[in-house]
Amino acid sequence: CPALTPPCRWVFLVKKGYQEVDTSLHSSVVTKVKGVAYTNTSELGVRLWDVADYVIPPQGENVFFIVTNLVVTPHQQQGVCAENEHIPDGRCSQDSDCPAGVPVKAGNGVKTGRCLLAGNSSRGTCEIFAWCPVETRSKPKKPLLGDAEDFTIYIKNFIHFPKFNFSKTNVLDTKDTTLLKSCHFGPKNHYCPIFRLGSVVRWAGSSFEDIALEGGVIGIHIEWNCDLDKPASECNPHYAFSRLDHSFEKSVSTGYNFRFAKYYRDAAGVEFRILMKAYGIRFDVLVNGKAGKFNIIPTVINLASGVALMSAAAFICDMVLIYIIKKSEFYRDKKFEKVRGQEQSALGTEDQTAGLEELPKTGLEKLPQAPLGSSSDSGFKGNGCVCQQLLEPASSRPGSPESVNVELPQNPEAKQA
Repeated sequence: CPALTPPCRWVFLVKKGYQEVDTSLHSSVVTKVKGVAYTNTSELGVRLWDVADYVIPPQGENVFFIVTNLVVTPHQQQGVCAENEHIPDGRCSQDSDCPAGVPVKAGNGVKTGRCLLAGNSSRGTCEIFAWCPVETRSKPKKPLLGDAEDFTIYIKNFIHFPKFNFSKTNVLDTKDTTLLKSCHFGPKNHYCPIFRLGSVVRWAGSSFEDIALEGGVIGIHIEWNCDLDKPASECNPHYAFSRLDHSFEKSVSTGYNFRFAKYYRDAAGVEFRILMKAYGIRFDVLVNGKAGKFNIIPTVINLASGVALMSAAAFICDMVLIYIIKKSEFYRDKKFEKVRGQEQSALGTEDQTAGLEELPKTGLEKLPQAPLGSSSDSGFKGNGCVCQQLLEPASSRPGSPESVNVELPQNPEAKQA
C-alpha cells in the first residue's frame, strides 16, 4: 500500500488504523447547583428559594431537575369536595352519574355518589373524596423563578478506559482551592466545568424565557477522544449542548413538569400538604468516548486491506476502460497482445504447403535434383527444390564457376525436325 495514496492517508492518518481502540468507557458524574431566588406570591407569600428547594433529586447525579415555574395549591386536607370541572369524567347531571367508590378517570379522587349542581344549572360535577381543595389554577404567564438564569451548575466527570488502564477527570489537577470559586467554563477554560444555566440554555439553541415557563430537557454531552500515543495532557474533554425534547407550536403536550407535595400538621395534629406542580429544566449529562493506542495487529490488517483495495481498484478501472468508455477498443488493443498457439501455427504451415503444391508446374520440375551431399544451406537439404541453388551466387558453392549454365531439355519434336 503506497504511503501517498489517498486510501492509505485516510485509513492511517485520519482514522488512525494503526491503533487498537477501546470504546468500553467507564464513567461517573457528580453534579452540584448553586444559586438563590426570591419570590412573593399570594399562595406562598415572601419566600427565598435555595438549592434544597429547587433541585430534584438533591444527590447530584447525571440526571437532575431545576424548578423554574410553579403552580401551588396550598393547605390541602383530605375530605370531600367538588371535582375539577375541566375533567370530563367528573361532570354529571344527576346522582346516578357519580357511582360511589368509583375513581374519577384522570381525576383527583373517588366519587361519593352525589352530583353537585351549581345554582340553577342542570350540569354540575361529582363530589369526590380527595385532597381538598383540588388543583384548579393554570400555570402563570411568567416563570416564577426567573432568577434561575444565573444559577451555576458544577459537573465533575471521572472516566476510565479498562483496556489501557487509563483514567482522567475533567477538573484541573491542582491544589489551588480557590480555582473553582472564581473560574467559569469557557472556550479557553475546559478544565473549569462550572456552567451558567442561562448560557447552557442559549448554547442548546433555546430561549430561557420559553423553556423556564413550560419546562424542557437539555442534554450536556461530554466527549473524550484520547490518543494514548501522545501525552495524557492532550486527552481533553469536549462539550456540546442540545435540546433533547422536541417542541412544536401545535403540540398538545409540550414542556416538562411533574407534581410533588410538602406535608405538615397544624397544632391540632391535622395533616395538611402544599401541592406543587413544578415546571423546569431537566438536564441529562451524557458521556461518550474512545481511546486508541498503537498495536501491530490492526496495523497489519489495515495494510493488507489497503493492498486488496488497490488491486480491486485496478480491476474496476480495467473493466470501465475495456467495456464502458467510447474508445474501449483502442484500450483493449493496447491492453492485450494476440498470440498464436502451436495448433494455429501448425495449421498455418499446412496451408502454406498446400499453396505451394497448387502452384503451376513448369519445366523446372525436370531439372536434376541436387544430391544429398551437395553443398547448400542446411535448411534446404533434401527438400527437392533447386530454387535456392539457382538464385544463390556461384561463390556460395565451392568449386562452381562464376556463371551458371542451365541446360533445359530440348523439345523432342524440334529435334526430329
